[in-house]
Amino acid sequence: MSDFKVYIYILVMALVTYLIRAIPFVLFRKQIKSRFIKSLLYYLPYAVLTAMTIPDIFTATGNTLTAAVGCLAAVIFALFGKSLLTVAAAACAAAFACDLLMKLI
Repeated sequence: MSDFKVYIYILVMALVTYLIRAIPFVLFRKQIKSRFIKSLLYYLPYAVLTAMTIPDIFTATGNTLTAAVGCLAAVIFALFGKSLLTVAAAACAAAFACDLLMKLI
């Protein structure tokens, strides 16, 4: 691939990225007053992140039960307000312990 094509690709990617970020500011110059739209825009990032993460959680270990145990541990620790590192460590430890227990049975 020539250097010219690489520069064109980079330029197009930069332009698309800029447009995706700039269009909302251009379209919504006034403050949004609808409670529904405000609520939708507030919760949409959480919903998208959850929709991308949950399927990977249940396929990561190769066993649905160990994944469910790890996910449950993560939810419980998160509800108690623990740090992200603590939640991740607890989820990994619970899934690992469940996997070891299943191998013994």
